[in-house]
Amino acid sequence: MSEKKLPLGHGELLELAHRLPTPFYLYDERAIVDNARRFVRLFDWAPGFTNYFAVKACPNPTIIKLLGEEGFGTDCSSLPELLISKACGISGERIMLSSNDTPPDEFKAAYEMGAIINLDDITHIEALERAIGTFPKTISFRYNPGPERTGNAIIGNPVEAKYGVTSSQVIDCYKMAKAKGAERFGLHTMVASNELDGSYIIETARMLFSLALRIWKEAGVRIDFIDMGGGIGIPYRPEDEPMDLKAVSDGMRSLYDQIIRANGLDPVEIYFECGRVITGPYGYLVSEVLHVTSKYKEYVGLDASMANLMRPALYGSYHHITVLGKDKQRADHRYDVTGSLCENNDKFAIDRLLPKVVPGDVVVIHDAGAHGHAMGFNYNAKLRSSEYLLRRDGSVDMIRRAQTYDDYVATLRFDGAPVTL
Repeated sequence: MSEKKLPLGHGELLELAHRLPTPFYLYDERAIVDNARRFVRLFDWAPGFTNYFAVKACPNPTIIKLLGEEGFGTDCSSLPELLISKACGISGERIMLSSNDTPPDEFKAAYEMGAIINLDDITHIEALERAIGTFPKTISFRYNPGPERTGNAIIGNPVEAKYGVTSSQVIDCYKMAKAKGAERFGLHTMVASNELDGSYIIETARMLFSLALRIWKEAGVRIDFIDMGGGIGIPYRPEDEPMDLKAVSDGMRSLYDQIIRANGLDPVEIYFECGRVITGPYGYLVSEVLHVTSKYKEYVGLDASMANLMRPALYGSYHHITVLGKDKQRADHRYDVTGSLCENNDKFAIDRLLPKVVPGDVVVIHDAGAHGHAMGFNYNAKLRSSEYLLRRDGSVDMIRRAQTYDDYVATLRFDGAPVTL
């Protein structure tokens, strides 16, 4: 079981919700930092251990700076994410660009920043060289094991995934990169998302450690670092058990000794690119109840919508919901919890048992600290919500203001004037 905690007491959160315009996101600084430190300590046996925080999970500079102060790097998948990382003081090989149908300007920017470039396809070797006019001394490849592994509901079956070089291509990738002058080599994969079974991560380590040995034997290339990817999940449901990360660390350490160290390949630096498990449990979407209606079902209508948090609509994902001030009341009313978009899947919960809800109640949607605000959008011209950080001293700082109408229309033209390209 996982206890669904709030970052403040019910009364304090209600006061905050009455003071700040809802909906808004609230992140818990102390919890995020403590969790980041705990994650690093678990893998302190691993040479050069670094977690490259997945910027896509929570692309807020304040959060990225906090994690950068804890020694985290950034995992980027676009030019803006690279630029945000640079602006946050993350530099050089503390930035990882994992390419995916990458345009030349992104390759060029990453190279000029000194970032590690993690290639997604064998044809990207030539594409990278054309983009930057040379070939980097450090290069990594993303591996897709195909039928050797299974994915999960979020990331899909590796055989059907667009990501990564295949088993039949991977040796040639390293031979080609070596011939072009690369001197330092990485190996990466990403075969799970929001996974709670720790054995899946351990088996991924076995796969990558064994592949590093194969690359050494068949390509004459020694792997300098292994990026395990992300994919470590969080217990969204109260009945879920969190992944036993201590067991994962112990299992990986044993495999490292058996495969890497026993074959003379030590040291190989170990990286992760986790985002969700770092910030996910410590972000909250706070929203006010606008309407409670009775049709063929009972509905609780919020001032938030899937434009603020789209995971339930996109994946059918569960997010726990707390009705503030009603923690002592029985959850004996069944509701669909909805937003106001013109889409019938704009629902945060279906048939959810909650205490009796009335207009004006404030609800907190848990585990929204990753892939929450980041996945927001402007459909129906809904404006993006603000983000706040609960500081360790109890103060609350705005770390992103709410979007305004002027923001929304800033890139539009109303005068019909021709555009010169």
